[in-house]
Amino acid sequence: MKIRFVLSIVLVCLGLVAAILPQRQNSSMELDAKQLLNEIQLENYMISVDEMANALINNDPEYQLIDVRSEEAFKAYSLPGALNIPFEKLFDEAWAPYIDQVARKNVFYSNGTTLASEVWMLTRQKGFKNNYILRGGLNNWYATVLDPKEPVATDGEEAFFDYRARLGMKQFFTGEGTPASTSNVKAKKPVPRRKKKMVAGGCS
Repeated sequence: MKIRFVLSIVLVCLGLVAAILPQRQNSSMELDAKQLLNEIQLENYMISVDEMANALINNDPEYQLIDVRSEEAFKAYSLPGALNIPFEKLFDEAWAPYIDQVARKNVFYSNGTTLASEVWMLTRQKGFKNNYILRGGLNNWYATVLDPKEPVATDGEEAFFDYRARLGMKQFFTGEGTPASTSNVKAKKPVPRRKKKMVAGGCS
């Protein structure tokens, strides 16, 4: 059932790609629906909220959060250091150096996972790499990082270890119990792909 749902999203997104980018000529790097589905099933493109929280706490330059919601939603609440690239502006020329790059891990997020997944599929279908999704989006971020639930005795030692770690994350991001701050977490400048140099000479 889950695979059917995912495949339907893939097919819808491929249709959107065709509508958005009809002028594309070089399709050698593009992925078809079957290739996309294989990558979706592997879920290697997912970044957990725990991993992302630790990256923000450590100010890890490898990651760049990208909020794909509307400008209004972004202004109301966003994650520290995130860029706002609304879905409809995804392929605007101004954002190209951020979306198509090799230096950092772009982590798309929305309220849940659906919109961010559509963005990932559109960029992946074009052949772009280094793009990921925040698993569960802001809903999961809130439930896991900002409001972690204490495990029960039968959950095991690992669950309690994770809970204690998340309490530390909550303190960092909310300031509860410790003078935490994320004001030093800033959006990074893009590192665009290097263009190949043209060979001099030849016919004029």
